[in-house]
Amino acid sequence: MTRHTVLRADLKERHVNMMAFSACIGFGLFLQSGKVIYIAGPGLAIIAFVLAASVMWSVIACIGEMTALFPVQGPLFEFPGRFIDEAVGYATGWISWFAWTVIIAAEVLAVAQLWKFRFDEQYLKDVGYPDKELGWSTEGYSPAVWVFIFLILIGCINLLPVRQYGQLEYIFGVIKIFFISGLIVFNVILSAIQKVPHGNHFWTWNRPYGFSSESLVVHPSHDANPGVVLRGEQGQFLALWTGIAAGLFSFVGFETIAITAAENKDLEKHETIKLATKKLTLRITILYVLCTFAGGLNVPYNDPNLVNIQINSVRAGQNSVYVLAAVRNHLRVWPSIFNGFFIFSATTSGINALYNSSRLLHALASIPEAWPLFAQNWRRRLERTTSRGVPLGTVTVSWCFGLVAFLAVKPFPAIVLGRITNNAVVSELISYAAICLSYIQFYHRIKAAAEDHTLENRSAYNRDDKQYPYRTHGQLFRAYYGLLFCILLILFNNWRAFIHPFSTPDFIASYIGIVAFFALIAAYHIRSDGWNPFKWRRHASMQIFRPPPKVVVPGRRRGHLEFPNPKAPIWDEENFKSLVQFVWGWLK
Repeated sequence: MTRHTVLRADLKERHVNMMAFSACIGFGLFLQSGKVIYIAGPGLAIIAFVLAASVMWSVIACIGEMTALFPVQGPLFEFPGRFIDEAVGYATGWISWFAWTVIIAAEVLAVAQLWKFRFDEQYLKDVGYPDKELGWSTEGYSPAVWVFIFLILIGCINLLPVRQYGQLEYIFGVIKIFFISGLIVFNVILSAIQKVPHGNHFWTWNRPYGFSSESLVVHPSHDANPGVVLRGEQGQFLALWTGIAAGLFSFVGFETIAITAAENKDLEKHETIKLATKKLTLRITILYVLCTFAGGLNVPYNDPNLVNIQINSVRAGQNSVYVLAAVRNHLRVWPSIFNGFFIFSATTSGINALYNSSRLLHALASIPEAWPLFAQNWRRRLERTTSRGVPLGTVTVSWCFGLVAFLAVKPFPAIVLGRITNNAVVSELISYAAICLSYIQFYHRIKAAAEDHTLENRSAYNRDDKQYPYRTHGQLFRAYYGLLFCILLILFNNWRAFIHPFSTPDFIASYIGIVAFFALIAAYHIRSDGWNPFKWRRHASMQIFRPPPKVVVPGRRRGHLEFPNPKAPIWDEENFKSLVQFVWGWLK
């Protein structure tokens, strides 16, 4: 019987685009944006999302360029292992895989929370809502019911052949784009009709509110004594920093573009990595910023339901700034529609999280050195795929970690969910920092190769060559920027845990990933170099010949507008055709 171990390259560019987009749009945008507005204020929240997007912009270009030149399986750990140290690469692979399994549980936990959709009657009375009650009759059901149902759904979809899976993800992504665009228009219209009662379209930005929040409550609650409150420039800076850390979870998922490299079709012809990377950066940044801006126009940052979104918790749809905008404007039906879509969005992101974790584990399974000796039999089993290229073993193992979502039955699932997401973000930030550092090494290595006259194909490593698959301006600076920003976020992502009252669970959730990362590095060095740390050596091959570097097919580059007849007007048949192809290439 044939033993299958290879994934099938059946994904097209449009599949990769929407898989990465869908991974980024889970419950983060819809529930976290309100949290960031509460923490920092409407204006400062936009700045927080822009800075968080700049980290994504830097990291995604690093991994995108390396993967476009070398489309290897498991690029998230292959490149750190190749250009930094093998132990760093393996440790990055394991914490990235674990982070994605945690995200599966987080998305399913969020789904269970979203079914508890019920507004407080006093809040509805205070904002003048026309109905006495607003909510679903499902809040009485056990969260375990929803966890079970949606885990089964997520698992079944990931058993599909990757081509059919990609088609589904494309449909999910298109639905999300249209919904988010509609949500922006919806909130702009609400802002336009609010001028009469409030006197100004930017009433949430003016006194008694403002561009930024007046103070930062370190441990928010509804007690009479709020505890430690920071004001002035110190409070605003820490509010901005906290907003960046809180909002960054919304951007996790962009590395899906690189994870799909082994299943991408015709990389050289279609320049999938380059276009998908640029499209995702533009779409995510623009939509997140506009959504946060539009939502902040209709709900003041001190709304009681935003205060309920504590910094280390993620709650239900009644805490979403977009649902609150509809409720405060006395609209029926829309709050329930929004909450229903949030459930759909979190579910599809959970589906994508299982895909990412299963592919990362399959890539790790192909490397014997990444596993301890006693686990080699398990590794060989996980390496197998079905005849349709589905890594059934790694899908199953990763799915099992989603059972953590049954923590939804705990007394405080919102806080549990907040800690889970915080842990996942820190693990991903460690991975991003390793990617940026590996790119710095990669950059200098290929630069030396491009100048080496003894190499026959040295032009393949020349970033200024027209056939180089993906190059961005100032990328070396962006790599240093991303590395520094990620390190600072890793170290100070939850500075509030150190302020009285000290929270041991929050501290562990925020920093256990750092300990695990260095423990894994130490374990690999002990196995290869012995117990004496002074004798540990750096194992980095720095090789750039396997696989051979990819170059694009000669001719017109995709994503660039070039008119066949430069001297002819734009409505010339050939020129107009090129314009239509250019626009469609960026839209699809």
